[in-house]
Amino acid sequence: MTAVKFAFWAAWCKVEGVSSHAANPQPGVQRRGDKQRQAILQAVRELLQEKPFAELSVSTISLRAGVARSGFYFYFDSKYAVLAQLMAEAAEELEELTQDFAPRQPGESPEQFAKRMVGSAAAVYAHNDPVMTACNEARHTDIEIRNLLDQQFEVVLRQIVGIVDAEEKAGTAHPISDDLPTLIRTLAGTTALTLTGDPILVGRQGLQGDRGRRVRVLEQLWLHALWGGRA
Repeated sequence: MTAVKFAFWAAWCKVEGVSSHAANPQPGVQRRGDKQRQAILQAVRELLQEKPFAELSVSTISLRAGVARSGFYFYFDSKYAVLAQLMAEAAEELEELTQDFAPRQPGESPEQFAKRMVGSAAAVYAHNDPVMTACNEARHTDIEIRNLLDQQFEVVLRQIVGIVDAEEKAGTAHPISDDLPTLIRTLAGTTALTLTGDPILVGRQGLQGDRGRRVRVLEQLWLHALWGGRA
């Protein structure tokens, strides 16, 4: 696990805390525990397709997972700890697809870089529906979820700002604004809301619309905002 991922996961654990048992199951229960733990995670994924996160309870999750309440608390301290694990897995998936947010490689054009970043984000959001969509919808009413998403956002934001800042200093990127953190925050926020199907950005069709069209627009937005400014 990279230092960034470790810090990211540790910060999330502080919000509600993943049980130490979840990280270090007792000898002899590893195999059964893995199945129960995965059943809990899968149960939350399924339930989020049916109802908002606020309506989920430990009893509901345990029943769907086929795990006793005591079994749930052996692996997770709360339903927020389950959500934190799901989001941490999504963050790890994003890092893998973007090669740990690697800077633009020799021979990689700005267009290819934009496709790598936006395309990777789109793939992660699509693969982790309905978790991402449910979290985005609940962020305005649930402070715990808002804290989880804000911490994730800040980690990603810092990494992208660092990449573009290095390119700007090298003269290979030309952002349309001198205020790089605000520019990238705006781009990242727009990307997140678009990929989660926010109706303001995707219209009434929502997630049923053409995701590919939205991804292509986002790629162009990043490309021109970061490399289309004056040299």
